[in-house]
Amino acid sequence: MPAFSLGPEQTAWCAELRTLAAERLRPLADKGEPGHVNRPLLAELARLGLLARLFASGALDLCLMRESLAQACTEAETALALQGLGAHPVHAHGSPAQRERWLPRVADGSAVAAFALSEPGAGSDAAALSLAAEPDGGEGWRLTGVKCWISNAPEADFYTVFARTTPGAGARGVTAFLVPADRPGLTGSALEMLSPHPIGALDFDAVPVGADDVLGERDRGFAVAMGTLNLFRPSVGAFAVGMAQAALDATVAHTRRREAFHGTLRDLQTVSHQVAEMALRTEAARLMVYAAATAYDEGAADVPKRAAMAKLLATETAQFVVDTAVQLHGARALRRGHLLEHLYREVRAPRIYEGASEVQRGIIAKELYATARPEEAR
Repeated sequence: MPAFSLGPEQTAWCAELRTLAAERLRPLADKGEPGHVNRPLLAELARLGLLARLFASGALDLCLMRESLAQACTEAETALALQGLGAHPVHAHGSPAQRERWLPRVADGSAVAAFALSEPGAGSDAAALSLAAEPDGGEGWRLTGVKCWISNAPEADFYTVFARTTPGAGARGVTAFLVPADRPGLTGSALEMLSPHPIGALDFDAVPVGADDVLGERDRGFAVAMGTLNLFRPSVGAFAVGMAQAALDATVAHTRRREAFHGTLRDLQTVSHQVAEMALRTEAARLMVYAAATAYDEGAADVPKRAAMAKLLATETAQFVVDTAVQLHGARALRRGHLLEHLYREVRAPRIYEGASEVQRGIIAKELYATARPEEAR
């Protein structure tokens, strides 16, 4: 399947997802409390089979789900994505016992997952994390330190936690652990953020973990984190494309009917050209997201570069499109409860989480130089 073309079945599935999001997920999202996990919404995502599909499909499928849901219900999109992000390391690197205990509960919506990588002093520079995994004198460790900006914290049922097992070793000294929320010494607090989904901080006070809690191999946790992000970065781009499309659709409808200057807004060339630019950028971002996801599914060698490009272009594009949509709608778009007021708050965070735009540019440059052919000496 070409990266730039969806088949009839995929197109129909995306349309079905948009309808389900509007009719079945949107009402549940509206009943949720901003900043808190919406468990009824998760349960409905499970009944629709979407949470189970996180572990049974590829990157393109994930992108299509996130883009389609985002057009009609960003809360449902984010709830689905956070389950995938938190649980993917268990799916990809967990032991049979870990997988059997947690993945069915994630799929049926009864267990909330979270991905705990960022720290107060280690956000974009994830290799600098300092949460300490100190040997306990036996075969286990005690986790001591703080995680911050963690989606679904402190309400998650388990966390994929990245901790330093070898001091001074940078990315090569990090281990991934599966930490249930009821472990002694683990506490958390909610953070009030611009984005409406739940985000919090976690405090680890000598939290016990053992060999059975390790995801993958000791000191190889950074590879677990980066492998997860290579899958989810294009899908962050898909989330952004979905928001951009929703803003574009709203703007086309508004400018067709809004009367101004003896006509409608669409009759003003400056307006119609802005709408055309919004559409152009949205479609370009969509194509790059699909290409990156297809490259991941095909096991291409340049996935890190493509994933970074897709996330960078799509999130920056969505910021432009939503901002332009607000401008063309005027003051009504700033009123609490308006679609664009909601999207304006949602669209800012994706340019930061899972690697800020500046980090994505660094990854792209690094990959370009690593694969460049040496010039002949002159």
